[in-house]
Amino acid sequence: MKNKRLMTVVALIMIYLVGAFVYEKINDASATQEKEKINKTVSVGVLQYVSHPALDEIYKGIKEGLKESGLEEGKNLKINFQNGQDDQSKLATMSQQLVQADPDVLIGIATPAAQSLANVTDSIPLVLGAVTDPVSAGLVSSLKEPGGNITGVSDQPPVEAQIKLATDILPTAKKVGILYASSEDNSKSQVSQAEAAIKKEGLSSVKYAVPSTNEIAQTVQVMSQQVDFIYIPLDNTIANAMQTVVKEANKAKIPVIPSVDSMVEQGGLATIGINQFDLGVQSGKMAASLALGEEKPESTPVYVFNKGDVIINEKQAELLGITIPDLIKKEAKDVSKAATTETTKEDEK
Repeated sequence: MKNKRLMTVVALIMIYLVGAFVYEKINDASATQEKEKINKTVSVGVLQYVSHPALDEIYKGIKEGLKESGLEEGKNLKINFQNGQDDQSKLATMSQQLVQADPDVLIGIATPAAQSLANVTDSIPLVLGAVTDPVSAGLVSSLKEPGGNITGVSDQPPVEAQIKLATDILPTAKKVGILYASSEDNSKSQVSQAEAAIKKEGLSSVKYAVPSTNEIAQTVQVMSQQVDFIYIPLDNTIANAMQTVVKEANKAKIPVIPSVDSMVEQGGLATIGINQFDLGVQSGKMAASLALGEEKPESTPVYVFNKGDVIINEKQAELLGITIPDLIKKEAKDVSKAATTETTKEDEK
């Protein structure tokens, strides 16, 4: 009886030891596979539509997102970065070059860049970095189930909340001018949203579409004589000429309500916007997951931010003789103060 018990105990110990050994080997193999994934050099092709602060911040965020996912330039990451500088022919050529390099994943910063890449490949995973309406742009079948080789991050802004913020700051306003580029698909759906939101607030609106940056100055001059404030949706063409918009609007003391925090820094009055760096970080993380084979683009939902930050420029408000309500100031980030702080730090150096 004792021998049977002893043999049972010995058998159980052997089973435990064998099980522990097998479990350890499985874990070691899994860890080795993960290590090999990170140790291999991952190639990422990035196409940016144009240079301006918002898109530049997104690119910085992308690199941070890749780094947080274990991919870092000089170690296990190679980034091939191209900037089309608002030139469709350059975007097409650069897209072909990026695809021919056969990267593990592509990233298109802004709608025109993403569309250009999508025209060249339907097999390499493509991450959308700041595409407002990927469905209307013809890039994905739906936000939940993209269906092809494309997924990514939408920068769809809270248009209705932005208009409400504007009316809270400018309670006497009656007429709003909507400034956008007729060439940008991402702007059109926002214009419709803005018109509905403006009507809901009891105001009237007028659309001003420009074909290129060359007409912006003259268009803003005309608008400034006809509206109480200017609203700018997410629009790369207008964002690239924000300084021109502000310069002309300031002459007539007309406030500008943009959709991006960096445009408030450039002289916009206020907005509720998505942090562009955070948007880039999310894009970078998604790109890493696709490149490492952890996710598939066709089944990875497009990421949509569900909230934004209140951004104000008190320096611009003072210039225009506008008083921002204390209730708004309490919850807002004042970019003019942040800019002053950065300038002071640089002067101290």
